[in-house]
Amino acid sequence: MRAVQVVEFGRPPVVAEVPEPVVQGPDDVVVRIAGAGICRTDLHIVEGGLEAAFQQRLPLTLGHENAGWVEAVGTGVSHVAVGDPVIVHPAVTCGFCDACRRGMDMHCGTWRFPGVDGWAGGYAELMVTSARALVKLAQGTEPATLAPFADAGLTAMHAVRRLAPFVSGGGVGATVVCLGAGGVGQIAVQLLKILTPATVVVVEPDSVRAETARTLGADAVLPLPAEQAADAVLDLTGGRGAQAVLDLVGEGAVPEQAMRMLAKGAVYSIVGYGGGVRIEHLDMINRELTLLGNQIGTHAELSELMRLVAAGRVSLATEVFPLDAAAEAMAAVGEGKVAGRAVLVP
Repeated sequence: MRAVQVVEFGRPPVVAEVPEPVVQGPDDVVVRIAGAGICRTDLHIVEGGLEAAFQQRLPLTLGHENAGWVEAVGTGVSHVAVGDPVIVHPAVTCGFCDACRRGMDMHCGTWRFPGVDGWAGGYAELMVTSARALVKLAQGTEPATLAPFADAGLTAMHAVRRLAPFVSGGGVGATVVCLGAGGVGQIAVQLLKILTPATVVVVEPDSVRAETARTLGADAVLPLPAEQAADAVLDLTGGRGAQAVLDLVGEGAVPEQAMRMLAKGAVYSIVGYGGGVRIEHLDMINRELTLLGNQIGTHAELSELMRLVAAGRVSLATEVFPLDAAAEAMAAVGEGKVAGRAVLVP
């Protein structure tokens, strides 16, 4: 079968012929991929930026945002059957440790991360995962363009759920600032309007994404780079600052700007990465700030999100590319030419 692999860090991925995955254990499921979302993490992998963090060995089949149909199941699988449409949670977990039993799949001590840590991902015609990772979709669902919800959507859901307590008690005038309105940001804006009473302010310099954020319900859009956003947010809030900042950029001077725009008692919720900020303890104490890092989300959150999508309450613009054009599609994402989320279709 065809699969898109990183064979050398710093060079575009290639389409290779690899053996088809097969069921080996009782909980294994082979999924026929309908669509695989392109995440910026995939670009970082190609560049070699995650090699040390995940001890990656090449060749590596990419793809951690996956949806498709069940192709084959192990003897212990009963909640899905061949032909069922499914979306695939990014983590493969044990199901028995304390974290798994609490529903915190991404905290499993033995978790695997297909498409990232060496387990073959979904930039392919088929992939194997654990039955525990699957969320069954309604019969007749076309899963291809739903693939980005497996990570972009799940991460947004997890992050919004965690910051909601900081704004839900803020009453009239509570403000959440969303730095960036790409795929994750577009989903986050909708979830913030559904799950919190806050005024949602989006910082996005790209005119197409800015207009999309307005269409999706943002109360205000600041069309400027996140690196220059703090003063504008402070002006917009009468000097008070935001009760929450959801940082989907995380690079360069953005973290410093995010810290500046926080109100007293606020939370800085981090999704984007690549940069950093110096933490001044006295400032943290005096403003009683909270920092939250967000790593994907739980199986329950993915199930809830898919119910919202099925009900038409959350949507995402996608651009479809053939699997053989993966390198070109990833380049388009890296150059900011995809307004929402790119999806590879075998």
